[in-house]
Amino acid sequence: MDRRDVLRAVAALPLLPALPGAAFAQGYPVRNITMIVPFPAGGQADLAARPVAQALERILGKPVIVDNRAGGGGGSVGNAAAARAEPDGYTLLMTLSSLAVLPEADRLFDRPAAYEVSQFMPIARVLADPTLLAVPASAPWKTAQDFVADAKKRPGQITYGSSGPYGTLHVAMEMFASSADIKLLHVPFRGAGPALTALLSGTVQAIAAAPGTLKPQVDDGKLRVLGNCGAQRIASFPDVPTFQELGYKDVEMYIWAGLFAQSSLPAPIATRLREAMAQVMTSPDVLKAFETSGSLVAYQDAPAFSEFIAADSARLIAAVKKIGKVE
Repeated sequence: MDRRDVLRAVAALPLLPALPGAAFAQGYPVRNITMIVPFPAGGQADLAARPVAQALERILGKPVIVDNRAGGGGGSVGNAAAARAEPDGYTLLMTLSSLAVLPEADRLFDRPAAYEVSQFMPIARVLADPTLLAVPASAPWKTAQDFVADAKKRPGQITYGSSGPYGTLHVAMEMFASSADIKLLHVPFRGAGPALTALLSGTVQAIAAAPGTLKPQVDDGKLRVLGNCGAQRIASFPDVPTFQELGYKDVEMYIWAGLFAQSSLPAPIATRLREAMAQVMTSPDVLKAFETSGSLVAYQDAPAFSEFIAADSARLIAAVKKIGKVE
């Protein structure tokens, strides 16, 4: 499958009609709901899932259980498990922007894709933060320029951690490295949480991660943030410049988190979930949880979210093709 086929698959994500108001699924839910998070605890998807699950539980009246199902690099195992689940509204997926990238990575290696984007129905976007480049507070680099200058002197010697090959953190760092014309050494982990632990322990020297993942460690004086992959500075790190400000014009990367169900989910249940998520994303408890973590709500309902995915995935797939095969 070539890139045009991939983009067509992304663009084919179901565009649901406008919310019909009171058109709820009769009787749903009648039992517990599982929300798969395809990463370990501590990363952006987990940060998004837990406040959302608690709020959904209050609104839907049944337990919503977060199931961290890591593995496969970048979230492919959990994504695939959600794709295979019964389309009955009892298995949801809170995943990241790597959702569209991983099938393309499988094709780079001429292996069957673990799942296809077309198997999923977007329900709602929850967060959409730029990735940030962070290093230990004890590191010699005070600025992104310091980091780049050192990397140019020592090609392939500065290590960085990621959530797995072709995951969001990996693609963000390689996008930056390509623009800065530097060579870094990639060390993949099973999620952003383990990668952050490796950075704090000195196993790796840098990481690209979401603001909510980094902020507690920065506030505790353990980490320093050098650069922002977004198009604009953000309120939680107002003094951190964007890479575009620093001259790296083609570096733009967001680590969004969104809720999905299976593409064949019955329309009444999809509507029920969408209306519930519209309530969730205005819940004071959810807003406070995200604000405290340094991430601001970036809610989109299904139609707008589908369009956003198509545009964002095109940029990410191009970056993956540029990275090429990595083990």
